[in-house]
Amino acid sequence: MTAMPIQRHIDLTPYNTFAVAAVANYFAPVAGRDDLRAVLDGAGDRSRLILGGGSNILFTRDFDGLVIKNEIRGIRVVREDHDHAWVRVGAGEDWDGFVRWTLRHRLYGLENLASIPGAVGASPIQNIGAYGVEVGDCLEAVETIDLTSGAPRCYQASECALGYRTSIFKQPPRDRYFITAVTFRLSKTARLVTRYADVARAIEGLDPADLDAEMLSDVIRHIRRSKLPDPDELGNAGSFFKNPLVAPDQFAALVAGHGDMPHFSEPDGPVKLAAGWLIEQCGWKGRRVGACGVYPRQALILVNYGGARGEEILALARDIAASVKSRFGIDLETEPRII
Repeated sequence: MTAMPIQRHIDLTPYNTFAVAAVANYFAPVAGRDDLRAVLDGAGDRSRLILGGGSNILFTRDFDGLVIKNEIRGIRVVREDHDHAWVRVGAGEDWDGFVRWTLRHRLYGLENLASIPGAVGASPIQNIGAYGVEVGDCLEAVETIDLTSGAPRCYQASECALGYRTSIFKQPPRDRYFITAVTFRLSKTARLVTRYADVARAIEGLDPADLDAEMLSDVIRHIRRSKLPDPDELGNAGSFFKNPLVAPDQFAALVAGHGDMPHFSEPDGPVKLAAGWLIEQCGWKGRRVGACGVYPRQALILVNYGGARGEEILALARDIAASVKSRFGIDLETEPRII
């Protein structure tokens, strides 16, 4: 086997949606398992970072080790019955492109996750979710390569420890498993999820009989465009903070002083608060600090107006978190990975 070439001193600006400058000392694109094995054979004991679409990462420094860029493609139906189809997708496929593929093939379950940037391989890592749906609702299995031993392992969805924006793949040691493919169990019958407030408002007045999955997906794309910046036009990594979860007694104390506090509660469970609302109440929405700032239409989004360094964006995030902690006593947790 010919050794896979490992490139040197590669600018990572095009490979992260924040568009911050950073350099990988070593860099290797991987289009299949053989590529990965060749790269690992030549990687030695260098530290490793797995990169997909670069939509959930903030570089605050150069990376001295090896960046492995996942470019594994391919979408195919591997099994089907009367009600469902099981679709296996290369981890390097574009997520939104895959969602569009499912709709063209009349396979349903992911339509609410339209327009989320990033690669398919990141979807189970983050258990990505939007507008009342999470990827775990349709996840069947995740195929991986253990970068320590080189051994393949397939995780069933029940083994992935899926939670709110988390999974087993985010637990230490990070970057041990390289995801090669993800299999989804999709329905042949659309069961539309429209309970999320923004969606319900957008479809108000429509005859439910006229609404189909493709129309719902278009509605959600429109909602996202109206609230969120396009990373191709304004550097960002989507929501920078997770919505915090608090105990019911803590929420009761908070809402006593803030009766209009948005929240989402589950019976006998924690209460999810809207991080964007908390940040807005602290006066950050639309504020600019140097070359970075908080997006004027959505306080959860930190943006790079051009030329911002990762350290500047991180400093802004820390100032925001400190002000929310001071006012509400709530710790905000960052969503993107910080390097």
